[in-house]
Amino acid sequence: MTDAAPERPLDPALDWVRQEGSLGAAEDLDYAVTLLRAAQSGRLTDPVVRLYRPAPTVAFGQRDARLPGFDRARQACRDHGFTPVVRRAGGRAAAYHRGSLVVDHIQRDPDAMRGFRDRFAGFGQLFVDVFRARGVPAAVGEIPGEYCAGEFSVHTPLPAGPDGAARGPVKLAGTAQRVVKGAWLFSSSLVVEDPAPVRAVLSDVYAALGLDWDPATAGAASDAEPGITVDAVAAALREAYPGTQAGTRTRITDRPWADLLERVPAG
Repeated sequence: MTDAAPERPLDPALDWVRQEGSLGAAEDLDYAVTLLRAAQSGRLTDPVVRLYRPAPTVAFGQRDARLPGFDRARQACRDHGFTPVVRRAGGRAAAYHRGSLVVDHIQRDPDAMRGFRDRFAGFGQLFVDVFRARGVPAAVGEIPGEYCAGEFSVHTPLPAGPDGAARGPVKLAGTAQRVVKGAWLFSSSLVVEDPAPVRAVLSDVYAALGLDWDPATAGAASDAEPGITVDAVAAALREAYPGTQAGTRTRITDRPWADLLERVPAG
């Protein structure tokens, strides 16, 4: 009689949730923190990925809120139809709207600080792979003059203009991370369609704050691949996501948004 083979452990589970519409600019940010606290307390045991198309929002960093021109910058947001909010993560002002996709990954982790930098690199490469799968030649790295500058920004070069002149790269995605004892939240905004409103509101916001930047760096995936949609990018992300946890296979479970609301009520 031979010993039975040891049972193979189950693949890691991950809850995949498409939020049905925006809760509101501030409410969307607050709910991400609600999920983070739920993971920290053990009410969420499996990782959760939450995707949604946001209301027009300008998310300011904490440093922005201390600048003399902050009140003028907030009014500029409203003048463009964007809601100003102050996020708890770092960075400078970033804008997103219905042509964008916000991706929040929330995970319980007893050693949440371990891998902090690696998560920036890993998610950045994931988004590059997603954009490339939909025909956008993306790359990771800060570009000169970009808004909310970051080492792991995702960008794409633009095709030459009608006159044949070269055009510089535009930023497609920014990422931010928040870590608490026992859990982490990684939040990303991907600008897919309709870049003009983002460029316009950021031009006035950065002018009010007195911050230098190059408006030509604000764009969307549609600048490089006309016709690309938020839904197409979301589908590519769903296909690519199991590769985000190196060395493991992730079992993705689709959950309705209402189910997540019931399990972790906001507030």
